[in-house]
Amino acid sequence: MKWMTSIVGIAVVAAACSATSAETTASQADAPTAETTTTVLAVPTVPQQIADYDVRDVQVGDRTMLLAIADSPSLRSQGLMGVTDLGDLGGMLFFWRHDGDSFWMKDTLIPLDIVWFNEDGTYKDRASMVPCTEDPCPTYAPDDLDFRFAIEAPAGSLSWVSSATVITYSD
Repeated sequence: MKWMTSIVGIAVVAAACSATSAETTASQADAPTAETTTTVLAVPTVPQQIADYDVRDVQVGDRTMLLAIADSPSLRSQGLMGVTDLGDLGGMLFFWRHDGDSFWMKDTLIPLDIVWFNEDGTYKDRASMVPCTEDPCPTYAPDDLDFRFAIEAPAGSLSWVSSATVITYSD
Protein backbone atom coordinates (compact mmCIF):
# COMPACT_ATOMS: atom_id res chain seq x y z
CA MET A 1 0.00 0.00 0.00
CA LYS A 2 2.90 2.27 0.70
CA TRP A 3 4.06 1.91 -2.84
CA MET A 4 0.64 2.91 -4.12
CA THR A 5 0.65 6.07 -2.02
CA SER A 6 4.09 6.92 -3.45
CA ILE A 7 2.91 6.36 -7.02
CA VAL A 8 -0.19 8.52 -6.48
CA GLY A 9 2.00 11.26 -4.92
CA ILE A 10 4.37 11.19 -7.88
CA ALA A 11 1.46 11.31 -10.32
CA VAL A 12 -0.04 14.35 -8.54
CA VAL A 13 3.31 16.19 -8.63
CA ALA A 14 3.83 15.31 -12.31
CA ALA A 15 0.34 16.50 -13.19
CA ALA A 16 0.88 19.79 -11.36
CA CYS A 17 4.18 20.38 -13.18
CA SER A 18 2.57 19.63 -16.54
CA ALA A 19 -0.27 22.03 -15.87
CA THR A 20 2.10 24.79 -14.77
CA SER A 21 4.27 24.23 -17.85
CA ALA A 22 1.24 24.33 -20.14
CA GLU A 23 -0.06 27.52 -18.47
CA THR A 24 3.34 29.19 -18.82
CA THR A 25 3.56 28.25 -22.51
CA ALA A 26 0.01 29.51 -23.12
CA SER A 27 0.63 32.78 -21.30
CA GLN A 28 3.86 33.29 -23.24
CA ALA A 29 1.99 32.73 -26.49
CA ASP A 30 -0.65 35.29 -25.48
CA ALA A 31 1.89 37.88 -24.34
CA PRO A 32 2.64 40.64 -26.83
CA THR A 33 6.05 40.38 -28.38
CA ALA A 34 8.46 43.19 -27.67
CA GLU A 35 9.17 45.33 -30.69
CA THR A 36 12.78 45.79 -31.58
CA THR A 37 13.74 49.31 -32.51
CA THR A 38 16.95 50.28 -34.16
CA THR A 39 18.35 53.76 -33.86
CA VAL A 40 20.32 54.74 -36.92
CA LEU A 41 22.77 57.55 -36.30
CA ALA A 42 23.08 59.82 -39.28
CA VAL A 43 26.56 59.84 -40.70
CA PRO A 44 27.44 63.33 -41.93
CA THR A 45 28.19 63.80 -45.60
CA VAL A 46 31.87 64.73 -45.91
CA PRO A 47 33.72 65.58 -49.13
CA GLN A 48 35.90 62.71 -50.34
CA GLN A 49 39.01 64.94 -50.29
CA ILE A 50 38.76 65.16 -46.49
CA ALA A 51 37.08 61.83 -45.68
CA ASP A 52 40.02 60.80 -43.46
CA TYR A 53 39.71 63.80 -41.15
CA ASP A 54 38.06 63.47 -37.75
CA VAL A 55 34.72 65.29 -37.67
CA ARG A 56 33.53 66.78 -34.38
CA ASP A 57 30.97 69.14 -32.95
CA VAL A 58 32.81 72.24 -31.74
CA GLN A 59 31.31 74.99 -29.59
CA VAL A 60 31.87 78.38 -31.23
CA GLY A 61 30.23 81.10 -29.20
CA ASP A 62 26.61 80.09 -28.68
CA ARG A 63 26.59 77.76 -31.70
CA THR A 64 27.71 74.20 -32.26
CA MET A 65 29.49 73.68 -35.57
CA LEU A 66 30.23 70.33 -37.22
CA LEU A 67 33.85 70.73 -38.31
CA ALA A 68 36.55 68.61 -39.91
CA ILE A 69 39.62 68.74 -37.65
CA ALA A 70 43.04 69.59 -39.13
CA ASP A 71 45.43 69.04 -36.22
CA SER A 72 48.61 67.75 -37.86
CA PRO A 73 50.99 69.37 -40.36
CA SER A 74 49.81 67.17 -43.24
CA LEU A 75 46.09 67.73 -42.51
CA ARG A 76 46.58 71.48 -42.10
CA SER A 77 48.59 71.60 -45.34
CA GLN A 78 45.81 69.83 -47.28
CA GLY A 79 43.03 71.90 -45.68
CA LEU A 80 40.10 72.41 -48.03
CA MET A 81 42.11 72.07 -51.27
CA GLY A 82 40.02 70.62 -54.07
CA VAL A 83 36.75 70.81 -52.11
CA THR A 84 33.77 72.35 -53.92
CA ASP A 85 30.99 71.35 -51.48
CA LEU A 86 31.38 70.85 -47.73
CA GLY A 87 28.36 68.55 -47.50
CA ASP A 88 27.09 68.53 -43.90
CA LEU A 89 30.17 70.26 -42.52
CA GLY A 90 30.16 73.84 -41.29
CA GLY A 91 33.85 74.16 -42.13
CA MET A 92 37.27 73.07 -40.93
CA LEU A 93 38.98 73.71 -37.61
CA PHE A 94 42.76 74.13 -37.72
CA PHE A 95 44.47 73.45 -34.39
CA TRP A 96 48.11 73.93 -33.34
CA ARG A 97 49.89 73.05 -30.12
CA HIS A 98 52.27 75.98 -30.82
CA ASP A 99 51.92 79.26 -32.70
CA GLY A 100 49.87 78.96 -35.89
CA ASP A 101 50.92 79.31 -39.51
CA SER A 102 49.79 81.58 -42.35
CA PHE A 103 47.19 80.37 -44.85
CA TRP A 104 47.05 80.44 -48.62
CA MET A 105 44.40 79.44 -51.13
CA LYS A 106 46.49 77.42 -53.61
CA ASP A 107 44.29 74.74 -55.21
CA THR A 108 41.34 75.85 -53.06
CA LEU A 109 38.30 76.13 -55.30
CA ILE A 110 35.78 78.06 -53.20
CA PRO A 111 36.01 81.46 -51.47
CA LEU A 112 36.44 81.05 -47.72
CA ASP A 113 36.19 83.16 -44.61
CA ILE A 114 38.65 82.50 -41.82
CA VAL A 115 38.51 83.44 -38.15
CA TRP A 116 41.51 83.04 -35.86
CA PHE A 117 41.32 82.41 -32.11
CA ASN A 118 43.91 82.75 -29.35
CA GLU A 119 45.13 79.91 -27.14
CA ASP A 120 42.41 80.67 -24.56
CA GLY A 121 39.74 80.48 -27.29
CA THR A 122 39.10 84.21 -27.54
CA TYR A 123 38.69 85.95 -30.89
CA LYS A 124 41.90 87.10 -32.62
CA ASP A 125 41.13 88.26 -36.18
CA ARG A 126 39.31 87.42 -39.42
CA ALA A 127 39.77 87.60 -43.18
CA SER A 128 38.01 86.75 -46.42
CA MET A 129 40.10 84.62 -48.79
CA VAL A 130 39.66 84.06 -52.53
CA PRO A 131 40.89 81.11 -54.58
CA CYS A 132 44.39 81.55 -55.95
CA THR A 133 44.68 81.09 -59.71
CA GLU A 134 48.38 81.87 -60.23
CA ASP A 135 51.64 81.87 -58.29
CA PRO A 136 52.65 83.41 -56.07
CA CYS A 137 49.52 83.04 -53.95
CA PRO A 138 48.90 85.64 -51.25
CA THR A 139 49.03 84.49 -47.64
CA TYR A 140 46.57 85.29 -44.88
CA ALA A 141 47.37 85.63 -41.18
CA PRO A 142 46.81 87.99 -38.28
CA ASP A 143 49.55 90.55 -37.60
CA ASP A 144 51.36 87.90 -35.56
CA LEU A 145 51.16 84.11 -35.57
CA ASP A 146 50.33 83.93 -31.87
CA PHE A 147 47.09 81.95 -32.24
CA ARG A 148 46.06 78.31 -31.76
CA PHE A 149 42.81 77.89 -33.68
CA ALA A 150 41.41 78.94 -37.02
CA ILE A 151 38.08 78.10 -38.62
CA GLU A 152 37.66 78.15 -42.39
CA ALA A 153 34.13 78.14 -43.76
CA PRO A 154 32.37 79.13 -46.98
CA ALA A 155 32.43 82.88 -47.61
CA GLY A 156 29.76 84.70 -45.60
CA SER A 157 28.96 81.80 -43.28
CA LEU A 158 31.00 83.15 -40.34
CA SER A 159 29.51 86.66 -40.41
CA TRP A 160 27.91 86.02 -36.99
CA VAL A 161 31.34 85.61 -35.32
CA SER A 162 32.30 88.75 -33.36
CA SER A 163 35.14 89.88 -31.14
CA ALA A 164 33.14 88.46 -28.19
CA THR A 165 33.00 84.94 -29.70
CA VAL A 166 34.96 82.25 -27.85
CA ILE A 167 35.76 78.78 -29.18
CA THR A 168 35.76 75.74 -26.88
CA TYR A 169 37.87 72.86 -28.15
CA SER A 170 40.11 70.21 -26.62
CA ASP A 171 41.89 67.50 -28.52
